[in-house]
Amino acid sequence: MIEKIPFMPLGAKTLKRVSRHYLGWGENLSKIFPSLEWELEQARFGFEPREWAAVAFFSMLNYFFAVFGALFILLLFLRVFVMLAFAVSILVALGIGMGVFMFQIFYPKLFIGRKIKELEKNLPFVLHHMLIHIRSGVPLFSALVSVSKANYGLLSKEFERVVNEITTGMSEIGGLEMIARENPSIFFRRVIWQLVNSLKSGADIGSTLKEIVDNLMNEQRVAIRKYGAELNPLALFYMILVVIFPTLGIIFLLVLFSFVGTAFNIHLIMIGILGFLVVFQFLFIGMIKTKRPSMI
Repeated sequence: MIEKIPFMPLGAKTLKRVSRHYLGWGENLSKIFPSLEWELEQARFGFEPREWAAVAFFSMLNYFFAVFGALFILLLFLRVFVMLAFAVSILVALGIGMGVFMFQIFYPKLFIGRKIKELEKNLPFVLHHMLIHIRSGVPLFSALVSVSKANYGLLSKEFERVVNEITTGMSEIGGLEMIARENPSIFFRRVIWQLVNSLKSGADIGSTLKEIVDNLMNEQRVAIRKYGAELNPLALFYMILVVIFPTLGIIFLLVLFSFVGTAFNIHLIMIGILGFLVVFQFLFIGMIKTKRPSMI
């Protein structure tokens, strides 16, 4: 179980204690999200679906009352009509509370996505590492120990689990099958199952690793070419929307306002255009990052 959930200020044990008071709500809410059990298992948060939904419900209540109280007091201080202040505070607090609830419910899925990217990013390097050891005559267990002590992030931790299980009496095949079953990455599972099949059939592990590495490198090259092909129309779209349209639009507005005049403040219009460009660039960068293949 993860002792500290990345985005939450409280530890996992404290959250479990809090969830006990809302398990009834959590039981009902968790039925709406049938995939939550699998996502929590893959994320290894150590929560049952009803416990996680109960924590999400608790967070929603906290944000709702905090936002409602702060906004209602602020609007009263600004001398807004009481009923209007109450209605606005309720709507805003409800919207933020629901947003917090949905974010927490779907957070395990987001966490798994980041985990998969980190795993697959280092996978070719780990396989090269193991291949060098196996070709040098080092046993597979020693290669696994070497990878577990290297700096490959989550992959090193995965192989550390295998090493720990093997040292406590589990077979190499059993340890590899364990992490293959519990890992969300398709590429990682496929690699591990190929190793397991080679161990079961008595085939040469070095040859198997060499084939796996070659296949991954080919898939990596295909993914890079595909990613490059997707970037070309996106770059054209970016140039049109961020460079050409704003430039021509500003020139047109300046010429138009110099002839006919306007009741609008030109400075506010410029600030609005600048704000749109800044927001769009952040969104564009985010879209580029999400389209980037996990293995590069």
